[in-house]
Amino acid sequence: MVADLKALPAARFEPAACPRLVIKIGSALLVDGDGEVRRDWLSGVVGDIATRHAAGQQIVVVSSGAIALGARRLGLAKGGRASLEDAQAAAATGQIALSQSWAELLGAEGLTAAQMLVTLDDLEERRRYLNAASTLDRLLTLGVVPVINENDSVATAEIRFGDNDRLAARIGQAAGAGGVILLSDVDGLYTANPMRDPNAQHIPEVTRIDARIRAMADSGSRSGMGSGGMVSKLEAARIATAAGAHLAIISGHVERPLTAFGSGARGTVFVAERSERARRAWLAGRLTVKGTLHVDAGAAKALADGRSLLPAGVVSVDGRFARGDVVNIIGPDGHVLARGLSEYDIEDAAKITGKRSDALTGILGYAPRAAMVHRDHMVLIG
Repeated sequence: MVADLKALPAARFEPAACPRLVIKIGSALLVDGDGEVRRDWLSGVVGDIATRHAAGQQIVVVSSGAIALGARRLGLAKGGRASLEDAQAAAATGQIALSQSWAELLGAEGLTAAQMLVTLDDLEERRRYLNAASTLDRLLTLGVVPVINENDSVATAEIRFGDNDRLAARIGQAAGAGGVILLSDVDGLYTANPMRDPNAQHIPEVTRIDARIRAMADSGSRSGMGSGGMVSKLEAARIATAAGAHLAIISGHVERPLTAFGSGARGTVFVAERSERARRAWLAGRLTVKGTLHVDAGAAKALADGRSLLPAGVVSVDGRFARGDVVNIIGPDGHVLARGLSEYDIEDAAKITGKRSDALTGILGYAPRAAMVHRDHMVLIG
């Protein structure tokens, strides 16, 4: 019996339903054990991309592999990951080979490739994020296929994504994509690590990433080449779905993985939530914050009801933030409830913590603002 393709989970990622799609490819799929590009396999992926492009879908590629390729050429131990300096040198060397492969294979299909290298700050700092989004939009409207990687040659241990799963989700958000597909060495999420537990069950669809789903993740990378396991993929799914994009984890261990997925091959689809406004989606997807506001149970309930955070509900503050910086709001149980833009710098925030609104003028010496974090500049996380 022939499957109804419209009923398949992959239908959410087809050109008619998803005008813009981000495809992420991991190092273990793109680079072989000798540190060379798997060009025959990659040409199949490019063929899939060309087919979708011809059907009207705009494609962004997030491609790993620079460090693995560079490490081979430089003869570096541990795949170029023995030290930050080795990783930076390997990335600088390997990125040229990686970009050349993409440009040649896409060119053979009549497509133009563009390279974008980004750092964490490019997508965390609001103005730079908007610049990146504008560049992506222009490239896509010109019919170009942007090929994106983290700029590992300048990234530091403290200021970096560290894995391209989360980078792909953030790029999807910046590009306004309707879907993100992670090509992986596994075909989705399981109830346990299938390499260790033969009774692990495959999960075809996830509509909510809760504690039960998070408990299924395993941070290990099967190949040893990559930097992210299932934990990073779940975080990517959280970012993507909060921004209104579906995310799929599918196996890349076939010659035409996108075609296979569209024809019914197994994968896990994380279903998008209702899309937040662009500013709120950006806040939800941030990976760095400047400080934290710890709140009591009453304030936690007020936030859940859609209200602003008032100073009276704040128990303590910490970090180094100024007015307009992004802060996490932490509930009594220690979990992040929300993320937003602080209306005060930390010095004044500390002065008014726990204080009623009618006392603020006397404490600050000036007319206070309406809230510590206004609901219009806040997004709920939990």
